[in-house]
Order: sequence, then C-alpha cells, then structure tokens
Amino acid sequence: MFCFLGPNGAGKTSTMKIMTGLLRATSGAVRIGGHDIQTDAQAAKRLIGYIPDMPYVYERFTSAEFFDFSGDIYNIARGDVAQRKEEYFDLFGLNEHRDVLVKELSHGLRQRLIYASTFLHEPKVLFVDEPLIGLDPHTIRLIKDLLKARSAAGMTVFMTTHILTLAEDIGDRIGIIMNGRLCALGDLQSLLKAQGEETLEDLFLKLTHADVVKKGN
Repeated sequence: MFCFLGPNGAGKTSTMKIMTGLLRATSGAVRIGGHDIQTDAQAAKRLIGYIPDMPYVYERFTSAEFFDFSGDIYNIARGDVAQRKEEYFDLFGLNEHRDVLVKELSHGLRQRLIYASTFLHEPKVLFVDEPLIGLDPHTIRLIKDLLKARSAAGMTVFMTTHILTLAEDIGDRIGIIMNGRLCALGDLQSLLKAQGEETLEDLFLKLTHADVVKKGN
C-alpha cells in the first residue's frame, strides 16, 4: 500500500496518469509486471485497475449494464462476469440498484459501482486518485477495509490522498512529491525518525511549507 502525498500542483495526478499510460513521459520508463506501459501497453493495462478522482461513467447504462460492459472491455467470459457481479454487488450494496440508470445514482453509489467494476478483472496493481472524496462514513470504512484486505492479499495499491490520517492508517510506504520530484520516500516510522518529527502532518508541513508559501497557495 503506497500512499503518494503532495500539495496541489505537485504532480501527483500527472505521475499517476503517466504510470497508467494516459500521459507520455518525456523521459524514463514505467513497467507494470515487467511490461513497459508505452511499448507493451495492452499487456501492462491488463494488470492495472485505475480509479481517477472524478471517474466517467456512461450515464445511460444501468448499474448492471455498466458492470457487464466493463467485463466486455477485458474480454471476460459472461459466466465469470455474472458470478463476480453477484459477489461485488452484494459487497458494495448495489443489488437494489441493478436496474437503476447510472445518471440517477448518488455520488457514493457511483463510486461503489466504479470500485466493483474496477475489481472485476482482478487487477494486480490498483491506482486510486483520492479514494474517499465525497463518500459517507459507511462507504469510507468499506473502501478502507477493502483496500487493506486486497493489499494484504498481494495487490499493489498506489494511492494519492490529501487525507494524511488515511496515509498513516493504511500506508505501508509513503512518498511525498514536490514540484515533480520525490522529497521523501519510505515507511512512516523511518521518515519520521529521519526528519525528527512525531506525526505525518508535521513531516508533510515541514517538507512542503516553504514551497507552498513561495507559490502563495
């Protein structure tokens, strides 16, 4: 579970888009499971799940249709899609919304549908940009528990967040980015010890405050 932190404009989302193949880097390379995201994109993207901060969902699909559509994208057998639909719709409390158009779902229910559809193809690496925006406490707990469980089972989770307590709670490793460059990387206790701080908030403010003040943010 890797938590990627930084102030607004530091480069978190851009980095994630490069790692998922949505942007092309000017130099360097990204490999997912040994596959270069640019030169072997199809193989790399089969291993990836990506949940942006504001995901787009086809609003004239029902919840069930959108889930089936996601299965078609990854060429998953219809029988497997149906089985996983039962599993994930039950997990995310979507059963009573199967035949509801996406445009009629609340923000929280849309996010649940996005998570269910993203887990459908069982990604090895999950990229999540601000996973808890606009969610109610019940859904927040559900998502946190799910991410922790999947990480413990072997999934790599690369997550950006402004919620420092979330990073403290679930992050195995933490990276802090400033102006497109990492200024801290490691497990929380090692980072705190190296900087002589007691909390992640103190560490984050120490490493980012000067730049934020300089930019007038």
